[in-house]
Amino acid sequence: MSTSETWTVRRLLQWTKEYFGTHGSDSPLLDAEILLANALGLKRIELYTNYEIEPPEPQRTAFREVVKRRAAGEPVAYLVGHKEFFSLEFIVNKNVLIPRSETELLVVETLDRVKSRTKSGNIAIADIGTGSGCVAISILKNSPNVTITAIDISREALSVASQNAEKHSVTDRIKFVESNLFANILSETKFDIVAANLPYISTAEYEQLQTQVKNYEPKQALLAGNNGTEIIASLITESQNRLNSGGTLLLELSPMIAADCSKLLTNKYWSNVTILKDDARLDRVLIADLIK
Repeated sequence: MSTSETWTVRRLLQWTKEYFGTHGSDSPLLDAEILLANALGLKRIELYTNYEIEPPEPQRTAFREVVKRRAAGEPVAYLVGHKEFFSLEFIVNKNVLIPRSETELLVVETLDRVKSRTKSGNIAIADIGTGSGCVAISILKNSPNVTITAIDISREALSVASQNAEKHSVTDRIKFVESNLFANILSETKFDIVAANLPYISTAEYEQLQTQVKNYEPKQALLAGNNGTEIIASLITESQNRLNSGGTLLLELSPMIAADCSKLLTNKYWSNVTILKDDARLDRVLIADLIK
């Protein structure tokens, strides 16, 4: 990208789209729009009302730097510091996974379970592996009769989640706990719903992930062990004593381990075991009710 030419918004977008297209981006124009809008302090739609404007050199310099980093594989969400999820904007950094659209199914199904419950008063939910807090906060923004305990093993992730709770004004209904599953939760504390997006990638599957995921997103939030079921299996066992009678467990998981995880629920404790598919028709969310 020569600095001696006239670089209007139009030219910057066109050049960057082509550049990203030759550097492995699956959405080169979208990436270019998001990064340029962020560099210029505009909304994406405003790029097209400023199409023939030449941005000042400091802004173009900042844009060139993030273009280089994106071409090297760094995710757009980390470059701009936020990601949309469930129609909300969440702060993200390298301490948390980037929220993904398939995880919205976990939110939708949890909200459905909230609406179907007849319990008076607040419904207590545990969000295990909260990360950025996107699942917990999306639930809270769409259900006024819920309180959530958001749990993560990473203190750094909980810091990000706390910022997002403040951003979306739900701090009065969410409690953050640094814990390995329920280890630091008082034994007498029980929940009506446990929702979890835990590490579920096996060692073999991890090696096949995109470079930008392996190189930039936190390994601790992805890798579960040799089989991919290890952490989920522990949560299933612990949830037997942490759910109220008739409570519901909802788990996001990899399609590669869905059947194995379902088998973990074929015992005297669980009923109504169901696997739901995401928009790509892949097994994505496992649901089970604790037998009363």
